Amino acid sequence: MPDSIPAPKLRVLIAWRPDSNNLEALEVAAWLERTTPTTVRCVATTVRTWPAPPMSKKWHKQQTKNYTETVTAHLSTLHVAPESLDKKVAVVIEAESEATALTQAAQDFRADLVIVGSKAAAPKRRFLAGSTADSLLHSSPQPLLLAPRAPKLAKRGITRISFTLMGEDSDSAALHHAASLAADWAIPVRIIALSPHGFHDFDQFSHQWYETALAELDRFHDEVHSAFPHVAVTTEIGSGSGWESALKALKWKKGDLMCFGSVPQGTLERVFIGSQTSQILPFIKVPVLMIPAARH
Repeated sequence: MPDSIPAPKLRVLIAWRPDSNNLEALEVAAWLERTTPTTVRCVATTVRTWPAPPMSKKWHKQQTKNYTETVTAHLSTLHVAPESLDKKVAVVIEAESEATALTQAAQDFRADLVIVGSKAAAPKRRFLAGSTADSLLHSSPQPLLLAPRAPKLAKRGITRISFTLMGEDSDSAALHHAASLAADWAIPVRIIALSPHGFHDFDQFSHQWYETALAELDRFHDEVHSAFPHVAVTTEIGSGSGWESALKALKWKKGDLMCFGSVPQGTLERVFIGSQTSQILPFIKVPVLMIPAARH
């Protein structure tokens, strides 16, 4: 096998406020950095309500200085290498909409993905979207990496990508994106299908769903194997009474990254979560990568 060309550094934008008591977004960024070379930048937004005057240059300079020192200290504690930090590792932005400001900041940084944390009220190892995260889930052109509260993360980084098929919402391009990451990181891909209805009675509907799911899993398995022959691919079905039980039916590791393909919103390329994905998110105990639908 010929020597592979090293993957370019992943450009990672972290949405994190210095007044936040939650470090999960930074922890997931460190977890990602243990997986692959990254260039990291943090962004904090201050929301200005009209007709308040804009921040002064002196105030902005001091806030940026303080934020940079805080971010650098936290990332150092999390053992993020100095060479993984962008020259402007911390940026303070004043805006009327935090979500809009983060989207623009991601575009300016040419971010490959944006990391957002959970609401503090979420149970441990669960993700609950706050207002900004919810807005980004419905509008961000960049992939979103959702950091659950108090996650348990493998010390050696991401060790497997679990891509979840969502029936009609499933996106081959998103799976290809996830498999491409797995190829770059030299880790396996697990393609999963979930049923919240269980198969206790295995009635006609259950049987039909099961057969369809098996066919879809086989098809996507072959697609990934054909495009990335060196990536190990497995498939699994999780079923139970409700989404939480369906997820618990599968084994999860501290190195798992769960991936979803988003639902296309017209002709735009957006992270637009479907109703099923919205129902599943609160029960997932590992970080989640939401991949935008491909532009058609």
